[in-house]
Amino acid sequence: MPVPGRHASRRRLRLAPRGLPSLGPAHVALVALAVAAALAVTTWWVARDQPVAGPPTTAGETVQPLLADVSPTGAAATAVTGGSVTVDVAGKVRRPGIVVLDSGARVTDALSAAGGAKRGVDLTSLNLARVLVDGEQIVVGASAGAVPASPAEAGGAPGATGPLVNLNLAGLAELEGLPQVGPVTAQSIIAWRDQRGGFTSVDELLEVDGIGEKTLERLAPYVTV
Repeated sequence: MPVPGRHASRRRLRLAPRGLPSLGPAHVALVALAVAAALAVTTWWVARDQPVAGPPTTAGETVQPLLADVSPTGAAATAVTGGSVTVDVAGKVRRPGIVVLDSGARVTDALSAAGGAKRGVDLTSLNLARVLVDGEQIVVGASAGAVPASPAEAGGAPGATGPLVNLNLAGLAELEGLPQVGPVTAQSIIAWRDQRGGFTSVDELLEVDGIGEKTLERLAPYVTV
């Protein structure tokens, strides 16, 4: 084995990479300060190019333009002011009852909303082009010039222009006041209503014992669901 001496010491020195100085604690501290200074300068340089935010907008300045933008104009004004008509479509239609249409709608629109007239119904007694009036009743299938029976003639039934009898809410007395409805038929209507969970259309009266096409035709202008 070679005896260590000055030649061994030289070999150890040659193991260290040449050209790379050894850094002490003082050198590391200087490098850290230089990096921090560079970051500070970079941050300042970027920040100075950003626009300066103006003063916060007050509540009054924010609400005023919004209110101006939503002011009703044209079709929007109609919606805001409630541009609709509510009419009652009764008689020989597929879904008699209350319909709500846009203001300016005509009789033909009301018939369409009620499912249309039944097959074979004569519509000559109706002016299909007439503009609807809020709260009116349209009786489909009535003969030209026909006048609904008065309450006295119908045995106390409400007239076609009066309040309709709701088949799902009426009691015996109200049902018996309808034309061609006696105590037995009124009880049959209530029994059918209780068994089926209520009427969904006036036409379902045909399923009640004692009510046929003629009776339904007479009752239709006076009842609803």
